[in-house]
Amino acid sequence: MSIKLNENIQKIETSLIRRFNDMAVRQNAELFLTLGEPAFNTPDSVKQACVDALYQNKTHYGPNTGIKELREKVSEFEKRKNNLDYTPDEVMITNGSTEALTCALFTILNPGDEVIIPTPAFLLYEMIITYTGAKAVYMDMSANDFQISKKMLDEYITDKTKAIILTSPNNPSGTIFNADTLENVRAAVKDRDIFVICDECYNQLVFTDEKPKSFCNFSDMRDRIIVCQSFSKPYAMTGWRLGYMMAPEYIIKHAMKAHQFMTVSAGTFVQYAGIAALDFDPSQFVAVYKKRRDYVYDRLVKMGFDVIKPDATFYIFPSIRKFGLDSYEFCKRLLEEQSVVIIPGVAFGSEGNVRISFCVDDDVLVKALDRIEIFVKNLVKR
Repeated sequence: MSIKLNENIQKIETSLIRRFNDMAVRQNAELFLTLGEPAFNTPDSVKQACVDALYQNKTHYGPNTGIKELREKVSEFEKRKNNLDYTPDEVMITNGSTEALTCALFTILNPGDEVIIPTPAFLLYEMIITYTGAKAVYMDMSANDFQISKKMLDEYITDKTKAIILTSPNNPSGTIFNADTLENVRAAVKDRDIFVICDECYNQLVFTDEKPKSFCNFSDMRDRIIVCQSFSKPYAMTGWRLGYMMAPEYIIKHAMKAHQFMTVSAGTFVQYAGIAALDFDPSQFVAVYKKRRDYVYDRLVKMGFDVIKPDATFYIFPSIRKFGLDSYEFCKRLLEEQSVVIIPGVAFGSEGNVRISFCVDDDVLVKALDRIEIFVKNLVKR
């Protein structure tokens, strides 16, 4: 057939993370340390809130921006938890943080604009940016311990730059942007017409004793900050597809139009589950992730990997450069030889590393790391 399709959609490939994972499934791989899928189940209180809403017939269309009760709950939660002042009218409930990011980028971008993506990063961002006809610009942080320097920003910001996406805590590295990084970004954009999109979906899965700083707390930048948040990771709600955006009303009123014509609204009864989720303390999950983080980090160091100990998330991102293989070949051979599946760093715009997810059960983690150790020893012998 010769009918021409949308050029932007043809430029986009499906997720390498999913493609690699699916390939491993077809090859009957045994141990998966791939997806960001908590092994925990959704808390019972959250599930019960959804059941109650169903039996109360909360099954009809809700407001486009989300039910008032959840927007009020988000506003209160963010003030209490993160010291962020957003009124309910500055909150929009979305179908996961993916849709929040999509609405944000559709609202602010025009064809020809550029968006800086500090890498490593979840490359979903690039795909959404490409939809709009704008351009994703990768800014590599790997040589600076996954932090952003003034020199990097000076090199990458141009007259076409419309936004920078800050993912902290970071997927895939598990690092948190430090005060210098935040100040460097602030200084670089404060006198320019540049938005800062803060993807904060891992900000409750933090292992440090002190709560980390966030770019969201720069009140003098508030009119250009868009916060995208998710229920998926902290509350083990990946399948519920619930998230939210927070931004000034002048942005929300236009983002709501993108949201309205994409999905109309988030599921009504699911939003009542979201209210209950914000009353749930995920610290019990975090304690387990921290224990697994320590175990994985110690094992990798003993194997000879160069690796930064993650301060958050449930990922670790060791370098594999010393082994003489690119990240795809390293992961492919690990799959073929040991039936263990991890994700190539190239899937995050960062060649030379691999992502290991430690949100799986402990027995899977131990068996997988035992096999990775055998694989690495065999590589060294060769």
